[in-house]
Amino acid sequence: MALTTSLAGRVRNTSLPKSHALLPLLEAVVNGIQAIDARFSDAVERGRLTVRIQRSPQEELDLGPAGPGRVALKPIVGFNVEDNGVGFTPENMTSFETLDSDHKTDIGCRGVGRLLWLKAFDRVSIRSAYDDGAGGFRGRQFRFSIEREVEPGMEEDGLDEAGTIVSLDGFKEPFQQSAVKSVEAIAREVFEHCIWYFLRPGGAPDITVTDGDETVPLNDLMNDFVYSEMPTSSIDVKGEQFDMVNLCLKSSTRISTPRLYWCAASRVVVEENLTSKVPGLYGKLKDEASAQFTYVCYLSSSFLDEHVRADRTAFDIPEQAPGATLTQDVSLNDIRERVLKEVETILAVPLSAAREEGKARVNEFVSNRAPRYRPVLSRIESLGVTVDPSIKDQELELLLHGNLQKLEATAVAEGQAVFAEVGSAPPEDYAERLAQYLDMVKDINQSDLAAYVSRRRVMLDVLTKLIRSDGHGKYSREDAIHSLLMPMRTDSNEIGTDASNLWIIDERLAFHDYLASDKTLKSMPITGSESTTEPDVFATRLVDTPVLAAEGEKLPLPSIVVIEIKRPMRNDASEGKDPIQQCLEYVNRVRAGGVKTASGRPIPATPEPPAFCYVVADLTPTMENRCKYAGLRPTHDGMGYFGFNEAYKVYIEVMSFDRLVNTATERNRAFFDKLGLPSS
Repeated sequence: MALTTSLAGRVRNTSLPKSHALLPLLEAVVNGIQAIDARFSDAVERGRLTVRIQRSPQEELDLGPAGPGRVALKPIVGFNVEDNGVGFTPENMTSFETLDSDHKTDIGCRGVGRLLWLKAFDRVSIRSAYDDGAGGFRGRQFRFSIEREVEPGMEEDGLDEAGTIVSLDGFKEPFQQSAVKSVEAIAREVFEHCIWYFLRPGGAPDITVTDGDETVPLNDLMNDFVYSEMPTSSIDVKGEQFDMVNLCLKSSTRISTPRLYWCAASRVVVEENLTSKVPGLYGKLKDEASAQFTYVCYLSSSFLDEHVRADRTAFDIPEQAPGATLTQDVSLNDIRERVLKEVETILAVPLSAAREEGKARVNEFVSNRAPRYRPVLSRIESLGVTVDPSIKDQELELLLHGNLQKLEATAVAEGQAVFAEVGSAPPEDYAERLAQYLDMVKDINQSDLAAYVSRRRVMLDVLTKLIRSDGHGKYSREDAIHSLLMPMRTDSNEIGTDASNLWIIDERLAFHDYLASDKTLKSMPITGSESTTEPDVFATRLVDTPVLAAEGEKLPLPSIVVIEIKRPMRNDASEGKDPIQQCLEYVNRVRAGGVKTASGRPIPATPEPPAFCYVVADLTPTMENRCKYAGLRPTHDGMGYFGFNEAYKVYIEVMSFDRLVNTATERNRAFFDKLGLPSS
């Protein structure tokens, strides 16, 4: 009993991604080229094929991107593909009426192209003429749709030319919206899909794409597209032969990244970006004359022909063969690895030049922007890391940082392996492994130090910007500067040590037992005070030695530091708003006793622990008056005041923002110079 096939069901089950919206048109073009081959054989130059774009006659315009200066295009409703090939002979017609026909399997056809037509178009009309074998030509007409399947029309006699016109009508909206719109873009897509025919011996027929009065000859695209051809390569993958057609595309083409085109049945099936898959292969390369080109490869094989899916959008080949070491099954990854190895050989000279450019880019970035990577740069390069010379700073920073983390992980693993052998009989290479491990750790530690110093340079640059006025003569609020020096409303139990930049004021402030920023004294677990007054920054250092603890003596409080920060150029310091007097009152409250450490241990009243008060404020007239009232002396550069208040037993220093930046820069100048960072 014969089986019945449902055309509607077959079309429904046929896959056509929207990203391949023009694939039905491309199938019609390939069919036309094959018909021309069948008629003219080695004289393919006598063949002609025209793609005519049919647009809506309505005034409704396609609102898709039209490009600057271009008028929006009317929607595409269909295409006509005209050729002077062999035509719909009785054999071809029988094949057309047979789903999954094997009529042209020897040239890679699967008999599913017409299913793709109905997937994207409402109907197809075909008019054709063929040689009747008696010196004349006969005509054939029919329509093709899901609802009516094949509808024969009138057959004509007396025609004088073989050929076919395939009309794809009723471009369905989902595909029409996803397809490229302009005649140039459509012509390029047809060319790239059929480039195999242009590259083969004998070339391709005369193919044009027409949109009204505008025509694009594809042979012209060949001249505009290809910079030069390279030798064709043949590779072997587990006994299967693959051919590589290697091309250098001109830098003016829209393809700016290296590509691998996986082909089957003389068609492009899959397009793969090769960027970074070979060291140095990024975007455009340069030949020996420094002319830019983009490398592309067209890969073909009878193996690919046999394993292409029916819809010709992918291959039925596993990405990675399971148990690859135990089986000879060919995977996509096997093929790709062999192709990339061949590409590296073919492009040896331009790739070497590109790698040198990338290396120079990294060196320039590390020297000027990221010196922390200099100590480990040679180790990162040894990992085979190469970069695109045009890479952005942010992307390069992420790449270097990621590889630095890999080095740190390697160092940790190696350290565990080396020290696990301590106490046992060491292997012969133990001393060498230990030396290599310590050398790696040294480089990583130097990188960490360089990062620490670089961060200081950045913080000083940011502070310099904050203390300057904007275009309207306004200055940053004190909370912006405050947050740079120390995050607000936090204490040292809540943030890491790297979050504080109090080293800008005094290096000793990088070491403390408790520090609170913009918190009331009452909220500080170290003070136990009921006061709600908020010092900008309050820091203490506690003596904590095993001897004192063993003898049960009370822990003394050796130092207190209070910092006040005012808005740049603020000129309202007065008796009621005297930052110097505020600092002294903070010190008195802490000295009064009855307070506890952050761990809850009581601190006795200590009336004379050394105290340091820093006021960061510009020396406006009112601020200078308060400094004189406090009996402070001007610094040698005239940008600050200092002195010791005998009554309170407090060292006081008032510094302008410029002095703050200058002194911090001078303290770190030697480190900045060592890293090649600007110190001014």
